[in-house]
This record gives sequence, structure tokens and C-alpha cells, in this order.
Amino acid sequence: MPDQPTQDSGSPRPEPVDGPLDLRTLGMTVPLGIGDPRPPFGWRLPESVPAQTGWQVQVAGSAEALADGRADLWDSGEVDGDDQHARYAGAPLDSRAGAHWRVRVRDADGSWSAWSALARFELGLLRPGDWTGRWISHPAWYADDVDPRVGEGLPLPLLAGEISLAERPVRARLHVAGAGVYYASINGTPVSDAVLEPAYTDFPRRVAAASHDVTALVRPGANVIGIELGPGIAHVYPHQDRYMKFYGSKLSPRAIAELEVHYAEGSSVRFGTDDSWRAAAGATLRSHWFGGEDYDARRELPGWNEPGTDRSGWTPAVIISGDGPAPVARTCPPLRVVERLPALTRTVATDGTPVFDVGVVQAGLVELSVDLPAGTHLRLVPGDQLDDFGRVVQSKPTTGSPIFNTVITGDGPLRWQPRFRYDGFRYVEVQGLPDHVGPDAVTALVVRADNEPVGTFETSVPLINSIHTIIDRAVQGNMYSVLTDCPHREKLGWLEQVHLLFDVVAYNYDVAAYYRELLATIAEAQTEDGLVPDIAPEYVVFADGFRDDPNWGGVIISVPWQLYRWYGDLAVLQDHYPAMVRYLDYLTGRSEDGLLPYGLGDWIGLDKTTPVPLVGTWGYWRAADAMINIATALGRTDDAERYRALAAKIVDAFRRAFHDPGTGRYGGGGQAAELFALDVGAVPEPDREAVLDRISASVDEAGITVGEIALPVLFRILGDAGRHDVLWRFANRTEHPGYGYQVVHGATALTEAWDGPTRGLSQNHFMLGAIDSWFYRHLAGIGQAAGSLGWRELDLAPVVVDGLDAVTARTRGARGDVAVAWRRDGETFRLDVTVPAGSVATVRLPAWPDAKAVVPEIAEPVTPGADGRPSWLVPAGTWSFELG
Repeated sequence: MPDQPTQDSGSPRPEPVDGPLDLRTLGMTVPLGIGDPRPPFGWRLPESVPAQTGWQVQVAGSAEALADGRADLWDSGEVDGDDQHARYAGAPLDSRAGAHWRVRVRDADGSWSAWSALARFELGLLRPGDWTGRWISHPAWYADDVDPRVGEGLPLPLLAGEISLAERPVRARLHVAGAGVYYASINGTPVSDAVLEPAYTDFPRRVAAASHDVTALVRPGANVIGIELGPGIAHVYPHQDRYMKFYGSKLSPRAIAELEVHYAEGSSVRFGTDDSWRAAAGATLRSHWFGGEDYDARRELPGWNEPGTDRSGWTPAVIISGDGPAPVARTCPPLRVVERLPALTRTVATDGTPVFDVGVVQAGLVELSVDLPAGTHLRLVPGDQLDDFGRVVQSKPTTGSPIFNTVITGDGPLRWQPRFRYDGFRYVEVQGLPDHVGPDAVTALVVRADNEPVGTFETSVPLINSIHTIIDRAVQGNMYSVLTDCPHREKLGWLEQVHLLFDVVAYNYDVAAYYRELLATIAEAQTEDGLVPDIAPEYVVFADGFRDDPNWGGVIISVPWQLYRWYGDLAVLQDHYPAMVRYLDYLTGRSEDGLLPYGLGDWIGLDKTTPVPLVGTWGYWRAADAMINIATALGRTDDAERYRALAAKIVDAFRRAFHDPGTGRYGGGGQAAELFALDVGAVPEPDREAVLDRISASVDEAGITVGEIALPVLFRILGDAGRHDVLWRFANRTEHPGYGYQVVHGATALTEAWDGPTRGLSQNHFMLGAIDSWFYRHLAGIGQAAGSLGWRELDLAPVVVDGLDAVTARTRGARGDVAVAWRRDGETFRLDVTVPAGSVATVRLPAWPDAKAVVPEIAEPVTPGADGRPSWLVPAGTWSFELG
């Protein structure tokens, strides 16, 4: 196929405009070791292509092939449409396959762009049989059956394998996986800056594997691969003296690795973990996922993972019998240290204990830097709060207790951090520390999944900015390999936040790849009968609503739809549709005449009158309603009609069960019950304003009394209804309940309850963070138009309320950055918007009586909506509007 479409005879060939940008494979830029042999591709348009009408993707096994115009793996041909996604449809790709791809697009005039720069991806090992290596471990840490006491009281193991290379390779890859937590190195150098690998999974079924380019680390002659192992959450043994949320073993610590090297003449060699590897006890004495870690620097083995070290006294590694779990390529960014927070102060409690303050509540690793005599014993106690005597507070409703790390110094300066676990903390008390040691001894290493930040939000009101900041800090503090509820006492992947607060997370971070991995973990937690448990992975099997609630399990339906709507990639719906069908069938099997009479209710709500069956039935309806859209998007019209009938049946049952004709109220008349009634469509249109009035009056009088399930509904329903004055007054409220209450009482991350800073409970929970979506969607005005997918059509409609003079915000949709900045000064209002290439936007200005609008010449006026706001349609670009 020619590089450019042919032109009519005699017509000049136009110079191609710039090619597409920001090419992504599986949502990542240059993924190495992916596990999808049919990966999805995505791209953004250059500014020179404001609208796309067609595309063409070419994939080849080498960059040289594409340079010669040979797409030897796949050529899509010229495809009509404005989709900025495609899925590889060539011959199946196999393990270790590397490929390059490029894309060009056609604009509205029919001209083709230049080809994009090349993007590259590489597959990992797709099948267990592709691994040359075997699962190995230290003999003392291995058991054939699941025994949580294996390794208890023993130092954590080191594994080392020595190999010899005939010459320097031109390419080398290390594929590695481990159960628990592992760190891999070659010749003493870490192969990655990732921490706490691997990701949470159902370890007996699947272990996330990583692939690393280690070409620069290997050398001719002797080389050593080193692996440190820890138990992590896969192997939580019974602890005698420290806190544990639960104990039990999914899989004892073990590792599997394979180094493959390619030489210049074309030959290759593979080296895998086997019985030639040696094992030894390391300097970490023990590590407990919840309770803490113990380290003795005197036990360090210098050069243990370098060539030339005598390992004759080490123990032979044991090869683990059986097939073992399947190593499956990780498909999202790993955990990394994203920020360093040196201690701001070193204070002394009334009993003389030194306490370090890093300034904010966060989650990560305590780094200790000291130079003390060998054998000095130190005890580090992390926590989020201090008591009246200046000591760290730990208790069951806050962090769990006791949690502490111990360190014994060796000869010379020491820089230490936990290797196999993490904490949520702001303060660290260090018992046993001499008086002369200053605040520079302690630093917090903030850890989270390395999802790219894409959102910014700032207003003219400091309190609102602080609310956004504490929500973001709590999101970060729980953005690990699953979205946890808190980074200390549970560290479990409770699923309601994953979908109920999707917009809050996605406005602020690029989570296209991250949420794919979350979905894989959630899908593998689904039981044979279709149940999706409230946590995934299901490390603990809870009872009743704590295992089975549609507002938790419904994530399996909501998240694929949310990903499709946000990022425009249909592949995620295709991949998970069978699991969605099974889950909705499960709920239907448990329903009673259209009602779902079980669950946890509106969790942590202040209003206790909301019936549990009402909340469960709303979750059931939400799942059915989403399936209408999903089936329609996939062209399954019969399924869509079936789900439309089911949703109507649920609404009818809801109305009959929870509406009181005498009072006109729903489910007891509380805020949550009436919000759910509005959302499902149980309220007749003539009655909607009265119900909205009741809810608004209640919020003004008592604050928000709903729990975490109804909270996103409240901001969405009242926001869409234009009740922004009510929401704005609540946003500025500093009494309990309110976000402002947390800020004025010193919260630096969002807390578990409205009165968290004064009541206790967790100081790092993001489940109440739904207001952040209202900040972006309405105060800034950044949103998609109704029915839009992948940010094709934007609705930029900032809300102006009394006391707010300016907002600046930015996020990244599927097609690029969307930005809004507005300011009012007296009787004038200025709005600047940025619309990415491939999108169009309706800009809705405030409805100011007698104000004159100055708009760009290119803007097309459109009929105002029900809110009466003057509106214009603009294409991609940066545009300014004024009222005055």
C-alpha cells in the first residue's frame, strides 16, 4: 500500500501535515513485557489536524521494515472514522515478540497526515511453558501446602544465581516474578526503581511478572542475578507482638526468573532459575505486612549479589514442586517513590522520645539516615496523629496497633528503609535515638502507582484549594497496586471507591493502564456463581454485606463503561462483557420481585434512616442501566432490550416499595433515599423540583448526612440540577459535617469520617472525596457532553457563585489536554478554554442579564439549554470569551 493516497491526475500532492502524537500501547508509551497478544493502540492528533475522518495503523517486526514501507505484521488499511484507537488484528504475536507501529490520520479535507514517529512494544512470556526458569525459594521458607507459619522467626532469604556470558550481548532481557515482595539485581545493580513488586493478585492463580531491559547491566564473563524475597501480603504469618488485620498464606515467598541474551551474530541463550542457585539468610530479620519490619545491619553480606563472592557456605535453593502459579505480564505502571519529604521538625515528647514530623499524612517508606555506633537498637513507630504528650497515637480505629520497625546499626553510616512493606504516617517516633541526631535523620519516601498526574485545580478561595489538596493526598496514599481503603490498618482493595470515585481519580491521573490491571484483578476474584466480592484480591473472605454488596461488586460493570466513556477504547468492554453478564445474572438471581434486599447500606452515613434494601436496589438498577449502554456499544441489541426491561422492572419495584404516597417522600425521607429515588427515575417529573428543594434545604440546614454510596450521587444530581449555591455553601462549611471542618482541624489528607481529625479513625481515606469531581465538572466547567465518548464532545460550562472569583483547571481526556481558566472582576468575566485536536466544545457562559458577550469569530452560537446560558460551539484550539 502506498504511503499516501493517490491523487487525481494533474492535482498537486499536498505536503502532509505533522503525524499523530503520544502513541500508546495498552495505555503505555513504551511497554516492555506486556501480556496481551492483541494489544490496543491509541494516539492523539497534532494541532494541524483539528478533526480526524480516517486512520491507518501499520505494525512491523522492525523499524527498518516500516521505514521501507513494509508492515509485515499488520496493516489496517485506510479506515473511515474518528476513533483514535485500534486493536492489533494481525497474525497472533508470541512470547518475546517485539514490534514497531505507526499511524497516520485523514483530516476533514481528505488529506492524510505524515506518519507518526514509531512506537514500540514488546511482549513478555505469555505461557508458563515459555519460562526456562523454575520457581525456587530458600528451603526454610518453602512448604508444599499453605502454611502461614513457614519462615516465622527466620531472616528473610537472598537468592543468587551465577551465569557466564561468552561476549557482550547486543540485547538482554530479564523476566522475573515473585510471590510476596521481591527485588532483583544484576551484578549488584537494581534492575528497576520499582518498589514492593509484584502487584497484588490472587497469588496461587496469577503472579504479575515484569520484564526489564538489562543490556547495560550484563557483561562478558561472570554475572550474578540476585533476588531478595519477603512475604508481603501473600504470606501474612501469625504475629505474636504486633498488629495484624488478618493472617494466612496465599503463597510462601518464592521467585522465578529468566535472563535471555542475544549476541551480534544472531544467537541467543537463556538462563533460568534452577537448582544451581544458592540461598542465604539476609539482614532483614522479619517483615510483617501489617506489623512492621526488623533489620540488623550487622548481618549484611557485602557483595552477595556480585561476581567473585564466595557462596560455598550458602544453602542450595529448592526447586518448588508442581506447576506453581502462572506468571502473567504486568500491564500497568509499577509502584515507585514519587516524592521525598524530609522531616520538617524533630520534637521531643514529654517523656523524652524524639518525634519527627514530615508535614503531611502520606503513604510510603520511612527512610532513616544515621551514623551511630554499631549495635545501636532503634525502634521506629509511624503514625498519623500525636497524643497530648507528643507521642505517636496508634489504635485499632486509626492505624492498628502496635506497628513498629526495628533497626540495629552496623559499622559506619546507615541509610535504611523498609524493603518489603509500607506504612501510612506523618509522624515517626524513633526510640533509642541519641539527642544529637537532628531532623535530617528521617525522610518520608512517598510511594504510589506511577500513574502520570494530568489534573490541576486551583481557585481564588484557599479553603477550596486545601480541600482539593487533601483529597488528592488521600488518593495518592491509597493508589497502590489496588486502590486501598487505607494504607495502614487494612491495606485491602475495597471496591466501592474504584467505581464510585472514578472521575475523581481520572480527572487527576492518567489511569487508562492502571484501571485495566485493576479490572483483571477484580475479574479473577469473581466466583463461579458470578459473585464479585467486596474486596479484590479476596485475601480475606468476609461475611454478609462485607462480601456481597452490589455497590461494591458492581465495579465489574461500572468500570469498563467508565473506562470506555473516558478513554474511548472499546476493547475493555469486549474483554469483560462475559464477566459483566454473569454478575448481573447473579444479582437477578438474588433479587426479590425487582428488589435487592441486602448489603451494607449507605456506608458511614450520618442519617441512619435510609433502608438497606433501598441502597442495594439502587446498586442493582445502576448495574442494569449501565448494561443497556454497554450492550448497545457492542452491538448486542437483543441484550440491550433485555436489560432495558430489567431496569424498568427495578424502577417500578423501587417506586412501589419505597415511596410513601401520603408524604410524597421516599425511604424515610432522608437525603440519601431521595437522591437514589431521583437517580433511578422513580420520581415523577412534576415532583422532581419539590424533592430537590427538600434535599437542598436539608443540606443547608444539617450539612450532608449521606454516606459514601450516596455522596457521588448528591454532587451529580444537585450539580446537574443547577443547585450549585447549596453545594458551594457546603464546600465552605467549617462545622461538622464538612470538608472544611477537616481542613481547619489540621487534616493534611482526607480522613475516613467528616470529623476524622478530632474523632480518630483513619487519617488517610479518600472515600468521601466526591466533591473533587464537582470542582472539576462545575466550578471549572470541564466535562463531556451528554452521550460523548472519549472526550469527542466537550461541555465547558463553568459555574460562577458568590465568593468565588477565579478558577484555573486542566485535565487530560482521551484526545489531549482540556483546560479552563476564568476570572471575574466586578462586572466583567473572562474565560479561556483549550480544546484538544479531535474534539469540539460547547462553551456555556454564565447567564448575566444585560451583559454583552465578546466571543471568537469562529464560535458558532447554539441554542441555550434549560439553564438559559448563552452558548457557542468551538473547534479545537485555545479561545477566549468575555462578558461585560
